[in-house]
Amino acid sequence: MAEIKFENLTKSYGATDVLHHIEGEITDGEFIVIVGPSGCGKSTLLRMVAGLEAVSSGQISISNKVVNDLEPADRDIAMVFQNYALYPHMTVRDNMAYGLKIRKIPKDEINRRVEEAADILEIRDYLDRRPRQLSGGQRQRVAMGRAIVREPSVFLFDEPLSNLDAKLRVQMRLEIRKLQKRLGVTSIYVTHDQVEAMTLGDRLMVLNGGYVEQFGTPIELYQRPASLFVAGFIGSPSMNFLPAQVANGKAVLESGAQLQTSAKTSGGVILGIRPEHLVLDEKGQIKVEVDLLEQLGSNTLVHGRLEGTQSPIVVSLDGIQTIDAGVVLSFDAPSLALHLFDTVTEKRIE
Repeated sequence: MAEIKFENLTKSYGATDVLHHIEGEITDGEFIVIVGPSGCGKSTLLRMVAGLEAVSSGQISISNKVVNDLEPADRDIAMVFQNYALYPHMTVRDNMAYGLKIRKIPKDEINRRVEEAADILEIRDYLDRRPRQLSGGQRQRVAMGRAIVREPSVFLFDEPLSNLDAKLRVQMRLEIRKLQKRLGVTSIYVTHDQVEAMTLGDRLMVLNGGYVEQFGTPIELYQRPASLFVAGFIGSPSMNFLPAQVANGKAVLESGAQLQTSAKTSGGVILGIRPEHLVLDEKGQIKVEVDLLEQLGSNTLVHGRLEGTQSPIVVSLDGIQTIDAGVVLSFDAPSLALHLFDTVTEKRIE
């Protein structure tokens, strides 16, 4: 098994910096998800761990050994790619065994590893088929099987589920999580899907523009986002952001609504409230003029505007709701559900 450490890690292409001073430690057996929007540098960081991209400055250590100058084959890692990367002319068995044959592993040992991995992934019945005879989910299992038979210290996953349909993605991400728990192998998983990140990771590293915005557990990121970016990126639907003025322990919205806050600050702030934390209350200070509803069955999303303003606001209500456009609803929110952010730095105000 392995621990991984990033120390002041940077990556540049010519004069263009794409990763800036990445710091972090991954403990043995931990499942880390690197998440962020397209172009934030997450796949580049993963490829640097794999040895497929050179390090511009800083260090990557695996099991307390600096691997900056090691070839990929010498890092004891296995990578699962987005496009499966299977050999079309080989059977499933040969695809899984090929890397071991190259390393001159004894045939009996190869067969043992392949059949053991096939049992874990429930693909033993497909060992004599070729990739074209498999579904997308089965091909992804084969790609994971090829990584498992390596018995590496580290698994790297580069958006492995993005080619699958929505239902299969949910099924496969649960299987990947169960598999990682069973094998106990240190894993880094890259995705742009925050729901996938929240359900998979022991901890999440949120990247934005090549910088680490926050590195913590899913619950930490949800309950105490360190920045406006994290607050808006983590959680579905996204957090509401409203301009406010804080004075004497109260946050005053554009509409004049006054909300109790324990933040030790004053002046202009950005107030964040998650849609699911707004509670219907006839005496509530937050007045929302309804524009339209999204009926999702288990809950209803109410889209509207803060009364008397153009500030959009979304509220999540349980069950199926029937509310006409133009109706004004009153909501309240507990003080612990309010998040304040600096208008300049966009960092969290405690």
